[in-house]
Amino acid sequence: MEINSGDTAWVLASAALVMFMTPGLALFYGGMVRSKNVLSMLMNNVFCLGLISVLWAVLGFTLAFGRFGDGGWLGNLDFFGLKDIAMGVGNFAPGVPDIAFVAFQMTFAIITPALITGAVADRMKFGAWVAFIALWSILVYSPVAHWIFGGGWLFDRGALDFAGGAVVHVNAGAGALALVIILGRRIGWPREAMPPHSLPLTLLGTGILWFGWFGFNAGSALAANGVAAQAFMNTFLAAAAAMLGWLIVERIKTGHATTLGAASGAVAGLVAITPCAGFVGGLAPIAIGAIAGAVCYLAIQLKFKFQYDDSLDVVAVHLVGGLIGSILLGLFADASATGLGTDGVFFGGGWSLFGEQVLAVAVVLAFSFVVSGIIGMVLRAVVPGGIRLSEDDEEIGLDQTQHAETGYALERV
Repeated sequence: MEINSGDTAWVLASAALVMFMTPGLALFYGGMVRSKNVLSMLMNNVFCLGLISVLWAVLGFTLAFGRFGDGGWLGNLDFFGLKDIAMGVGNFAPGVPDIAFVAFQMTFAIITPALITGAVADRMKFGAWVAFIALWSILVYSPVAHWIFGGGWLFDRGALDFAGGAVVHVNAGAGALALVIILGRRIGWPREAMPPHSLPLTLLGTGILWFGWFGFNAGSALAANGVAAQAFMNTFLAAAAAMLGWLIVERIKTGHATTLGAASGAVAGLVAITPCAGFVGGLAPIAIGAIAGAVCYLAIQLKFKFQYDDSLDVVAVHLVGGLIGSILLGLFADASATGLGTDGVFFGGGWSLFGEQVLAVAVVLAFSFVVSGIIGMVLRAVVPGGIRLSEDDEEIGLDQTQHAETGYALERV
């Protein structure tokens, strides 16, 4: 098969956009933590670019995409160490070099565990974080990616996930929930207020995430075509509508519309449209985004009700947002929009797709929660001193205790 230069260029550009999302996520989260932990948050995210890239090339890709389209549970080792990948063309996307597809999917594998950093902020040892994401990327991410992205059993049943509502967001959100339960609450939470130290950083991170998400969603068309264009527009509209939905509910509940709310709402919409981006059209992305923005804002109260310390609301935005988008796809899917997928309930497709979407997210949530919990408990038992900071180190902050640095040295200016 000959290389299609236009499609290849789009996939490579999209891979670069998704890679840029990881430092964007670092800024988004970094602005929300206290100043004594800002470098730790940046490091935890950026470090994923180093570690997960190598693991993906050696083992992660072959576990996720070996036996591509087999309807099974896990890939084989045919592509171990990227064996037989370099000269292949079109085995994963028509006209696109296989190595470009590997690179594009690698950026997804990187940012998915990075999402968990927001939940464990302020209290997890860096060494424990390194061990956790190494194990999680192989034992959790790669199997789930095979089930859906790699043509595994959930894909074979008919579940749809255009760019990662279940594979990325439900997966990371469930893992985050398990890990925060094992870690325990920060000192002083929820009695003490722990406000963001730099909302300008968070807003900058939001802009980078929104920008990169066009590669995340439109790039998942794996071609420079009408599907990519529709996914691009759906992504834009859902983020915008979710920002509005979040702010409206926030204003009603608190009397204020905040910049943090605008940022969080936009990200909630981006999360929710991710599984839907190539399967819906018209005004559906606005409805999906608005619902996600409102519901994700209300979902923040869950951590206070159930007393789990999700520092930066990863569960409310990514787990709940991923669930909303994946399930609403069963209602809003419109095969006439892009020629892909099947029709949902609102377009005469019946309840079959809706049922498969519910099954897919339930399976991913349960699997990620259980396996993530096991990884966390094993590390807590084997890591000297456990996986979280001592009380003294937590008071000092991770920047100094884990990295011997400080984010702001204003006294030297």
